[in-house]
Amino acid sequence: MIWKRAVTLEALNAMGEGNMVGLLDIRFEHISDDEIAASMPVDERTHQPFGLLHGGASVVLAETLGSVAGYLCTEGEQKVVGLEVNANHLRSVYSGRVLGVCRALHTGGRHQVWQIDIYDQHSRLCCSSRLTTAVG
Repeated sequence: MIWKRAVTLEALNAMGEGNMVGLLDIRFEHISDDEIAASMPVDERTHQPFGLLHGGASVVLAETLGSVAGYLCTEGEQKVVGLEVNANHLRSVYSGRVLGVCRALHTGGRHQVWQIDIYDQHSRLCCSSRLTTAVG
């Protein structure tokens, strides 16, 4: 197990209240020994003007997953902040919910690198993102 903090899905979802995570209805769905997953709706909150999932919304989901995963890999008063995020948008999504799955590529003492893949309701890869965080 890579997580150093004990957590439940209920606690993760409560963290989203009163911020962008809650506003976009991002819901943590799954946590295992080495990955974490959350879903997000594809609707008027996350659409771009042409009626499909906004790339920025995909990045919000990716950064949410990577930042929370990074926090779970720290201890005590340590904090995690994003340094760099990128996203390759591979497939358009018009409705439903997307699922982001986050896995660690590197969990060092000063930096972390997270791979976040976002899938549509048919399990097709829609976005591949990578987040680098600093641990302080």
